[in-house]
Amino acid sequence: MWFFGQGPVVPVLRFSGPIGMSTPLRSGLSIAHAAAALDKAFELSKTPAVAILINSPGGSPVQSSLIFRRVRQLAEEKKKKVYVFCEDVAASGGYYLAVAGDEIYADASSIIGSIGVIFSGFGFDKAIAKLGVERRVYTAGTNKDALDPFRPERQEDIDRIKSVQRDVHDVFIGIVKERRAGRLRGPDAELFSGAFWSGPKALEFGLIDGISDVRSKMRELFGAKVRLKVVPLDKGGLLGRLRRSSSAGYEELTGGRLAFAEELISAVEARALWSRFGL
Repeated sequence: MWFFGQGPVVPVLRFSGPIGMSTPLRSGLSIAHAAAALDKAFELSKTPAVAILINSPGGSPVQSSLIFRRVRQLAEEKKKKVYVFCEDVAASGGYYLAVAGDEIYADASSIIGSIGVIFSGFGFDKAIAKLGVERRVYTAGTNKDALDPFRPERQEDIDRIKSVQRDVHDVFIGIVKERRAGRLRGPDAELFSGAFWSGPKALEFGLIDGISDVRSKMRELFGAKVRLKVVPLDKGGLLGRLRRSSSAGYEELTGGRLAFAEELISAVEARALWSRFGL
């Protein structure tokens, strides 16, 4: 397991940032950026453990699910136990990732939970009416313009999005109940309301297994000589492209003004996710 008096090695993965959302300097956490690191982490050491650090306010439910499933597949194939450590936030999709762990730990000040689904937007129909702007939209398909922010809301559109949200929420709840079976305490109406809690309250509800950090827990389990080996994820975003393409032209790196504008919008959305938790 280790040689020449050195201690056992525990691979450490860090899942940080919004899930599936890109910002100008960094792509969002996704299976595309995590897959290679996950494979390496589960192959790196003979120690029967992998540690995952999570600091995420959530994001894409699909990317959360894909990463979750890859972690569980590798854990079962390689017969490794997964220990998750929540940092500032493991909320919404961040908590979805956390339940991939066999055991979950957090700091006393960590924010845990937010097991729910949210959709938000803006309505500009009254604003463009005041400006005298006429909206012209042509579709093939009667529902193609559903939830258009430049037209008044329709009840059928609201009903449809709420139905989709219920389906996604049910999947999320099912995963949490499966992974935390026998450990959850408290009424479903509270646990799955979308509320979030500090570490001690999350422990009381059975959403986590203890208050600890990765170094303390790994030393407790594997001795004082345990070594933590961080396995970096693929770097996306502008910085990643710059590192990978030092000879690339300016336009290739920036992707054009429109692409940069889209990245700035994503940055605002990512900032809004963090701000929900006071960060």
